[in-house]
Amino acid sequence: MIVLENIEKTYGAGETATTVLQGINLKIEEGEFVAIMGPSGSGKSTLLNILGTLDVPSSGKYLFFDTEVGNLNQDQRALFRRHVLGFIFQGYNLLKKTTSLENVEIPLIYQGLDAMTCKKMAHEALEKVGLKDRVFYEPGQLSGGQQQRVAIARAMVTRPKVLIADEPTGNLDTKRGHEIMELITTFNKQGITVIMVTHEEDIAAYASRTIHLRDGMIEKEVNRAS
Repeated sequence: MIVLENIEKTYGAGETATTVLQGINLKIEEGEFVAIMGPSGSGKSTLLNILGTLDVPSSGKYLFFDTEVGNLNQDQRALFRRHVLGFIFQGYNLLKKTTSLENVEIPLIYQGLDAMTCKKMAHEALEKVGLKDRVFYEPGQLSGGQQQRVAIARAMVTRPKVLIADEPTGNLDTKRGHEIMELITTFNKQGITVIMVTHEEDIAAYASRTIHLRDGMIEKEVNRAS
């Protein structure tokens, strides 16, 4: 599904150039759950941003099925994110003074769906994450775990092929963090490919495979698939 070939990322030029990723070769199969780990500065966030087309590599190839993502222009990458990817962030990134329903509707509105369809799909998504009774609550009225559930509903409402999760449990206590991971695992079992950055071993254990980065290179892989 996803193939990275000799991906490199360098910021700056000349004496100030900093290479963040070097020689990354990686394959991710459809329906797989992959965790990315590594110390600060290892390049894991940069790799996730490239996979999510929020950044572009300096060299190398990024193939999604038969499409070379590196050949897409800025507008095409935006469409790719809109229709293929779902994003979950550590900080939730919900709009304040906006209800859960309205937050979840946003990606559907960007897809150009009519108001009635947006509301129906957003209601269904919130029900799936256990927030049927919090539809009209604003972020300030929700706990951290509930806000992350809204963020998951927003990410999944468009039925993406790939879920990109950046430290999805980073702002949560242990219990709430594992509740969120159980929810993400449920979507993965439904066929959604999950790519997640985490620094927590117990959270990475939910993945079928963990990629360990160090100094911008893949240090090792741990495969938990049975």
